[in-house]
Amino acid sequence: MTGRLIAIARRGAVRAPMEEIAEGVISVDGGLAGDHKGAKFPRRRITVLAREDWEAALADLSSADGLPVRLPWTTRRANLFVEGVRLPRARGAILRVGSVELEVTFPTQPCRRMEEAHAGLLKALHPAWRGGVTCQVLMGGDVRIGDAVEVLSSPPEHEMRLP
Repeated sequence: MTGRLIAIARRGAVRAPMEEIAEGVISVDGGLAGDHKGAKFPRRRITVLAREDWEAALADLSSADGLPVRLPWTTRRANLFVEGVRLPRARGAILRVGSVELEVTFPTQPCRRMEEAHAGLLKALHPAWRGGVTCQVLMGGDVRIGDAVEVLSSPPEHEMRLP
């Protein structure tokens, strides 16, 4: 199954707003250029969120007026937003985004900032790795909106309980 990259974002500092970009450079040593977290955490250089998982989490939320909750994907603070491909739910899985190869190291653990954005969002992101995946970079390169996204390999999936 091949999906596509539909958005890219980075943040230059802790608690800084997310900056959406049309293309970027991902390196083995620093993650997404201009993102403050990638250079600090080798096993968490890049975070990837699937549109389908984000929408499922939002569907679990309720609003005061009873209307569907709509939040921008950047609320999740991930680097890459993809669609049309189911992200693997297993450590060691390999993803290709354009020419970049990523290894899944963990499910992305949603933080309390999700609750600041909307009550219940933290809990809605916990089931089935809905918060996305964190990855180390195996092979760097350029990424652009529209790049193909595919799962190259995945160990058997398992359910992980997030805190």
